[in-house]
Amino acid sequence: MKKTKKMVLLSILVAIALVIYLIEAQIPVLFPGIKLGLANSISLVALILFGWKEAILIMILRTVLGSIFGGGLSALLFSIAGGLLSNIVMILLYKYLKNYLSLPTISVCGAIFHNVGQLLVAAFIIKDLRIYLYLPVLLVSAIITGYFIGTLASVLKNRLEKILTLDKRL
Repeated sequence: MKKTKKMVLLSILVAIALVIYLIEAQIPVLFPGIKLGLANSISLVALILFGWKEAILIMILRTVLGSIFGGGLSALLFSIAGGLLSNIVMILLYKYLKNYLSLPTISVCGAIFHNVGQLLVAAFIIKDLRIYLYLPVLLVSAIITGYFIGTLASVLKNRLEKILTLDKRL
């Protein structure tokens, strides 16, 4: 893929992830720290279609821009910690176990580690490890939302692969 075309596609993915992130930030949460994380589906798709560097790049750009437009410093810290840990886990699972694990399973593992990363930041900020008592609630939500995000990423991947394949024939 030519560099310019790849840069345009990655820019579009960052823009889509940012819009999803900002819209989702407006939805009230029932429990602290629990939301769908729809923008993570874009990073997961980027991992599959482009590779780990691009997935990390999209996550970082989306997080930084999302924090500038609608979050703040605390949102940046929580999102970066969770996003990096989540992406590292998904990258490793996809690289070494993609033939054995489904995309929803990889996404669930990423969601779990996203919550662990966010709790690390929370424990550091409040200087109390008892925050991990909230982990079981977050794990249940991670399984549900991670499965949904992984299924969504599978659909997006299939659609984007068709578009990219069609584009190569033109």
